[in-house]
Amino acid sequence: MREAASAARWVWSTAPVTSPIRKPGGVILATLGGWLYSSELARLTVGHDGVAHGQFLGGQVPFMLARPQLPPPLGMLPDFDAGQERTTPVGADVLDDWVARFVAQLAAPRAQRLSLTIAGSTQHVLVDVEVGAWAALAQDGEHRIVRQGGPVRLWDAVEDHVLRWRANGSPALAASRSPSPPRRRG
Repeated sequence: MREAASAARWVWSTAPVTSPIRKPGGVILATLGGWLYSSELARLTVGHDGVAHGQFLGGQVPFMLARPQLPPPLGMLPDFDAGQERTTPVGADVLDDWVARFVAQLAAPRAQRLSLTIAGSTQHVLVDVEVGAWAALAQDGEHRIVRQGGPVRLWDAVEDHVLRWRANGSPALAASRSPSPPRRRG
């Protein structure tokens, strides 16, 4: 029996350990996404080195999460007055665009998004419950402001990914490639 193709449900990554395809030339079809709810279909082909490379197929594929993939409850929200504040060239509006949100999600795949009104100002918030990190974005006149707290800087990572994507001409996802890590041995 020849391994030819495998369809995977919604996933964050294409770690080979989860793939039933093991032989070079095998094809994996997977929907990649995160808790910012921007997902894309990827067609990956297993290479001789055990790494599956492929391309996003585009089309802004919405995909329903399976129960085990639902985000954890937010629990107690952080103190948004804590943390470090700075201006940012990337505002929260980037999360309104499907492709830009997917790029942002690559930087913070387990972040959840919510909007709150605090003291008359709308705060766009990313929270990574597992890590305990958060970022709150607001508009202050002409300036975009981010305040971040926790062990990692979520918005720094999002900003870095989005700025690199924009510097490359903001390509459609169908023009992007998606490698998976090599399969673990032993």
